[in-house]
Parts: sequence; C-alpha cells; structure tokens
Amino acid sequence: MNYRHAYHAGNHADVLKHAVLARLIVHMKKKDKPFRVIDAHAGIGLYDLEGLEAGKTGEWQGGIGKLAAPFGPGVEDLLAPYRAVLAALNPQGGLRYYPGSPELALRLMRGEDRLVANELHPADALALEAIVLRDPRAEVTALDAETCLKAKLPPPERRGVILIDPPYEAPGEADKTVRMLAQGLRRFAQGVYVLWYPLKADATAQTVVAGAAGLGVPATLKVELRVREAFAGGGLAGSGLVILNTPWRLDDELRVLVPALAERLGLGRWGQGSVEWCVPPA
Repeated sequence: MNYRHAYHAGNHADVLKHAVLARLIVHMKKKDKPFRVIDAHAGIGLYDLEGLEAGKTGEWQGGIGKLAAPFGPGVEDLLAPYRAVLAALNPQGGLRYYPGSPELALRLMRGEDRLVANELHPADALALEAIVLRDPRAEVTALDAETCLKAKLPPPERRGVILIDPPYEAPGEADKTVRMLAQGLRRFAQGVYVLWYPLKADATAQTVVAGAAGLGVPATLKVELRVREAFAGGGLAGSGLVILNTPWRLDDELRVLVPALAERLGLGRWGQGSVEWCVPPA
C-alpha cells in the first residue's frame, strides 16, 4: 500500500517488463479477435522523469537512460514498438516522460481491444484515472489485486494478457502472487499471464518461479535480466518474468532481445540475460 512506482519508473526492471509487454501485445494483435489487458498493479500510468520522485532516486538513468544509443538491426526491430511509444510521449526529443504499463498498452492496442488498470493506492488510483480514462477503451479499478482478478476474469473477449507485478514488500507476497495466478488460471485457463519478480539476495524469485512452474501450464517461460551481484541488503540486482501460455515464437525473440538488454544495462561484466522454459510447449 505504501509502494510508489514513481521513484522507480524507467529503471532496468521497467525496461525488461515493458519491452516484453510490447512484444506480447504485438503477438496478440496477430489475430483479428479483440483482447483485454488486465494490469493488476498499474501505478499511475505515466511518469515524469524530471519530477521529484524520479529525481530523488535517478534509477531511470541506469535503465531507459542507457538505451539512447541504438542496438543492431535485429534487436532494434524487436524494440521498435516500445521505442515508438517513448517517441510519441516525447515529441520534442530527449526523454522526459516514461510510460507505465497501462499507457504502453493503450498506445499499442487496437480500437477494439480493452484495458483494465487496477491500482490500490488511493492517490495513485486517482492519478491513474486522470491519465488513462481519457481513453474510452480503459477502465480503472482500485481494488486489492487478488480481488481485481477474481472480479475481472474471464474477460468477455476470452483473450487476454494479465500482468501481475506486486512490489513484494509485504510478508508472504510471493506466495500470494502464486495463489493469485492459480486462481486466475481456474477462471481463465487460456490467458497469457505475466508475473514480474525481483532478483535479490532472498528467496522471492525461487518461490515465484517454482510456484508458477508447479502449476504445469504448457509454454511457461522464465525470463531474467541481472545487472549486478545480489547481496544481503543490496536491493534490486535484476528482475525476472514468468510468462504462462507464451505466444508462439516469443521465446525466440526474447533470446535475441534480453541478452542484448542485459549487456547494455549491466554494471561491468555483471549483465546477464537468460530465457528458458520452465514447462515446454505442448
């Protein structure tokens, strides 16, 4: 409830999460049928990197701030949707405004697709409404994430991406995340679920990955980007995503994209990116 993503917007974890989310939306649009994005921990949707919060931490400088120089053509092709949103938000050039996942999704979705953006923090929920409710495709809720998923699954479209990325600050939050995932699958088994988790010197990552893999859903993919060594009290050393019902060929794309991001964002020789199946496709 106390977590405010504005202090961390655009950091290396956001780069991983949002670059992958952009690719997922590209894959969802390959079919003519509409889909819904459900963002269970939405934040405020749009961030000012020159604002007070981002200025206090400067975390974006070690994330999106390192992506100014282009990669090779193969990587840039995969980053193109993500970069297009950044360019649209900063028409004068440079990098001041950074999209949260709700803003990113809205700018990449089609007219027939829909977004549910959920944010429990009262002030952030109001800010989120002001930003995304300008778009008739968006709905904002201010619920506990578990309650949100119970209420919103299955989506009417029967196609969707469900993003679950809690701050993992409360005790037991990793176990709760796995429980939310299992409950969501019972309601909407064919959904594409994306779980974000931190890489720290604790057991959070192992709990989330093992719990998600233990559900046995075919095409469960683990994606990790590490920027430095993890040590006790050292904070965020990287982050990962577990993707369930991974779209066909997304794993091939991420095997190109994620190591390139890790090399750019890593400190010294610590940059490491990996993509591997927890449960292979059927």
